[in-house]
Amino acid sequence: MELIAVNLIDGLVTGLLLFMLSAGLTLIFSMMGVLNFAHASFYMLGAYFAFQISVFLGFWMGLLIAPVVVGVLGALVERYGLRRVHQYGHVPELIFTFGLALLIEELVQFIWGKSAMPYEIPEILQFTAFSIAGNAIPAYKIFMIFTSVTIFLVLLYILTRTRVGLIIQAALSYPKTVEALGHNVPLVFMGVFGVGTALAGVAGVIAGPVLSTFPGMAFVLGSIVFVTIVIGGLGSLGGALVASLIIGWLTTFSKAYNVRMEDILNGIGFTTPDPIWDSAWRDLWTLTSPQIADILPYILMVLILVFRPYGLFGKRQA
Repeated sequence: MELIAVNLIDGLVTGLLLFMLSAGLTLIFSMMGVLNFAHASFYMLGAYFAFQISVFLGFWMGLLIAPVVVGVLGALVERYGLRRVHQYGHVPELIFTFGLALLIEELVQFIWGKSAMPYEIPEILQFTAFSIAGNAIPAYKIFMIFTSVTIFLVLLYILTRTRVGLIIQAALSYPKTVEALGHNVPLVFMGVFGVGTALAGVAGVIAGPVLSTFPGMAFVLGSIVFVTIVIGGLGSLGGALVASLIIGWLTTFSKAYNVRMEDILNGIGFTTPDPIWDSAWRDLWTLTSPQIADILPYILMVLILVFRPYGLFGKRQA
């Protein structure tokens, strides 16, 4: 039971971090139909900006300033880049954001180099919050959970209880109608894009000290963000949260428990293949859960697309 509790906390931290990345992107993707391949690059910029600010002003000022800077950059990218490309269709958008991701990575390497940055957890959080059967739970993980939950509650309140949120939700599905009612839909798009990238920046700020701040950090989480919003459903903030938690716990428990594929397949009625079978089948039987943990979210996404194209909570097909 103790190991289960530890894995639940670790999976919760992973899932909530992924939620902060996917929350902004699910709104951007559903509202504008933009496959923003540079979204994870803004996550990386958040980590690097926070590290640079923390050198002079400390971690907490980096947490406050870096997401704002990243959000402003995101809004400028939408206003002077994506908005011009959007009229030519999805392929130019894809090429633009893919090129932007490469450009950001090259700029990061040019300015900060290819080595990992010494971005560290603030001293005030460098202690053990509590222990479970000898397994220490760092205070910084609790801080990450608290920050992520706070962001979710704030976003939920804005989207469901404020006039701005209602306009945003209406613009997700009926942009022409919202524009006909006199609202500045392009400004809404720019604002949502900026807030979405700022959320990615927050994720980078708090993840940088524990997951390492290095030029390839955007690539590590880049594809899994799109998997999350497809599973959760386009435009659904709650769906993004549920999908993020599912992926976090799925990968964490898969890596923690060494379950053999042979045991799973035998349990559902398949028999162990005869030695004369093709070697590929025999290799399948010898796989363990840690070996396939990283591909399980993609398998889940395929199943979701087959049986529920709208995602778990979405109203539009992916």
